[in-house]
Amino acid sequence: MTDAHLDRPLDRRSLFLAGAGVATTAALLTFEPAAAGERKRTKTFKGEFTDPDGPDWVYLPFRVPRGVRAISVKYRYEPTPLGPTTLNVVDIGIFDPSGRGLGDAQGFRGWSGGSRDSFRISRSSATPGYLPGPITPGRWRVVLGPYQISGDGTPYRVDVTLHFGRRGERFRPTPAPRSVPGAGAGWYRGDLHVHTVHSDGSQTPRQVIRYARKAGLDFIGTSEHNTTSAHQVWGRVAPDDFLVITGEEVTTRAGHWLAAGLPRGTWIDWRYRPEDERLARFTDQVRKARGLAIAAHPYQIGSGNGWQFGDDFAEMDAIEVWNGPWSGLNAMANTKAVARWHELLTAGVFKPAVGNSDTHKREQRIGVAQTVVRAKRLSATAIIAGYRAGHSWITGSSAVDLAFTATLGATTAECGDRLASTAADQVAVRLHVTGVPAGSVATLIGPGAATYGAPVVAGADGVLLVDQAVPGGTAFVRAEVRHGDAMVALTNPIFLG
Repeated sequence: MTDAHLDRPLDRRSLFLAGAGVATTAALLTFEPAAAGERKRTKTFKGEFTDPDGPDWVYLPFRVPRGVRAISVKYRYEPTPLGPTTLNVVDIGIFDPSGRGLGDAQGFRGWSGGSRDSFRISRSSATPGYLPGPITPGRWRVVLGPYQISGDGTPYRVDVTLHFGRRGERFRPTPAPRSVPGAGAGWYRGDLHVHTVHSDGSQTPRQVIRYARKAGLDFIGTSEHNTTSAHQVWGRVAPDDFLVITGEEVTTRAGHWLAAGLPRGTWIDWRYRPEDERLARFTDQVRKARGLAIAAHPYQIGSGNGWQFGDDFAEMDAIEVWNGPWSGLNAMANTKAVARWHELLTAGVFKPAVGNSDTHKREQRIGVAQTVVRAKRLSATAIIAGYRAGHSWITGSSAVDLAFTATLGATTAECGDRLASTAADQVAVRLHVTGVPAGSVATLIGPGAATYGAPVVAGADGVLLVDQAVPGGTAFVRAEVRHGDAMVALTNPIFLG
């Protein structure tokens, strides 16, 4: 066994040439080729994290000889529970010899954050969160991510075991199709923020599909934390009439964002903070891949969850204003997100609103919330285009249905559309909602504190019908349905200017 001692931190210039995030690198462990009959060999890194302002990433390099069929890693540390959160957490992942620099997708081989204490990689298979593939000779690197270090800190120990022998059969990915045959233009319900066992969820992909169908969804978006491993398996479980959109929850130390609609295997790096000025590089990468960048739960309470890249959300294409059930701390965070989104709309900045469940386990019900999207077909490309244009509305249940229109003469517009009008016009705005709880209240909302007409209350039949003339030339009109303090439905705006 060999103990590793950390070198001094990299300076800021070498940081981005060599890797990403503030980082340190441990001394190299070298494994010699296997002796006759030797099946495996283990070496160990040891260290300690004690500095709250220490490195974001620590790389533990080890040299792999020829003749290795699998690598397994086991680690431990001493987290400190503190109420609803945990301090002194150490995340983990791994890069192969192809590189570990910022954006080096070729070298990325997996990430499990703090959700696993061990993993294994071979040519044939890998622990969920990790990518099967060749065990190439050269310098591999375990990456540790110390998180919320405080108090007495935590020691860590990382055992790396090489398994010798003949390589196995090559892994064959089974990605999900990117479209549903025969599904034409319409409104489709989906949830782009879904976790499985491939990151920190307890649900398998098969279970997620089953729960999503029971919830009345037409599509989901897979969004594992910082890894693409799930992209390779959804085709095994996705029914022919159900769409799985591949993506990633990019989990930085200064906020999370969804990279939705990525081509299979496209990995987006997360190892940067606002001061590094690297966010735009990766949101541009997503857009070039015809995907969508969505700020996730921007005001969620908890270190690392809240958005710290600027409350103008300049690099984002959309904002997740409704995350999970509208209750407790979620309700507080969602309320703040809707308020900020409305401020941006009033200022003339349109970032479409999105709602998702952020489900990690069955109790966090998928589809609570969900986004209902107008699309030309049920395909990843068309659904993402619908999100990008704001042709969508949000609700917490598939029992709720909604039509929101603005009409002037022979022209009718829906969510995200622009209806040309002037101050001399009166635009007929109609909101028709079904399936809401009795007593729910519908309101038409404009810029600033403007509202149009009296609120309408749903009766026992759960139906709301609002017909209201709105002055032409108004920047936008949108609709909300609430039951008490809880949101029931929220539309993206129709623009009337």
